[in-house]
Amino acid sequence: MTGRDHPRVVVVTGASAGLGRAIAHAFAQRGDRVALLARNRAGLEAAAEEVRARGGQPLAVEADVADDDQVEAAAARVERELGPIDVWVNNAMAAVFAPFLEVAPEEYRRGVEVTFLGSVNGARAALRRMTERDAGHLIQIGSSLAFRGIPLQSVYCASKHALNGLYDSLRAELLHDGSRVQVTSVHMPAMNTPQFRLGLSRMPHEAQPVPPIYQPEVAARAVVWASEHRRREVWVGASTVATILGSRLAGGLLDHYLGRTGYSSQQTGEPADPDSPDYLFSPVPGDHGTHGPFDDRAHARSAQLPLSLHRGALAAGLGLLGAAAGAALARRS
Repeated sequence: MTGRDHPRVVVVTGASAGLGRAIAHAFAQRGDRVALLARNRAGLEAAAEEVRARGGQPLAVEADVADDDQVEAAAARVERELGPIDVWVNNAMAAVFAPFLEVAPEEYRRGVEVTFLGSVNGARAALRRMTERDAGHLIQIGSSLAFRGIPLQSVYCASKHALNGLYDSLRAELLHDGSRVQVTSVHMPAMNTPQFRLGLSRMPHEAQPVPPIYQPEVAARAVVWASEHRRREVWVGASTVATILGSRLAGGLLDHYLGRTGYSSQQTGEPADPDSPDYLFSPVPGDHGTHGPFDDRAHARSAQLPLSLHRGALAAGLGLLGAAAGAALARRS
């Protein structure tokens, strides 16, 4: 059955630009009803038109995910206008690129309120409804930086680490209750999104993702796949796998490596404009689209991703090959 035969109701936070917008596009292509939550009205309207053009039914909702009342009101509106929520994707975040001591307390608080508490609020609104029906899928956009902190992004790294703890707790509680609601974290690599021009930055040069860089559509396809399967985690990109495993096996070495390279790898050679507006406390006017300025360096595919998504079939195949090899050796002996 296709999405058009069984359209689902999907909520995507942070959907006015970047990865959230790419995720909305991907769900629209399977014919789903897609609620777009964000603060930027121009971006929401443009994203809604793109969802409609791709075969989905959009609903644009202006909401600040850091405000629990706004998120709850948005969820209620989605269910009134589109129907019961089947999938909720917590994607909204606020980027801050600066050394820890150069981030003011109110800036740090706001970054955590959006990136961490915004997902707490989204999870609460989704689970209130899903657990009542004993059905639904909550998806958290995670990151390789949920396992490995890097310099200049302590707000984001701390928030993503905290979300890992939150979702461990939620999974255990749902299992205790015998719930059929699924919770999946999709951990992302560096992506070519507008956040590197919209985030608050105190670096001398323009911000950039740490290479290798992927297009957001790569990650969006993984999110849609995750919504159709019962998987605890999905890792996107070879760099994500390397970062997570490297942090587990050699955290101290990574500290020293990032101390040497972490500042330069997150900056281009282009001087930053200290007067450039940022989106931390209010939206930057205009429609900022899906991609950032790194199209010429971004990968449109991930060789690792199909292996991650189909690891069961891969393991079975490797098992059969092993058995065949063993049988062949036995015949020779």
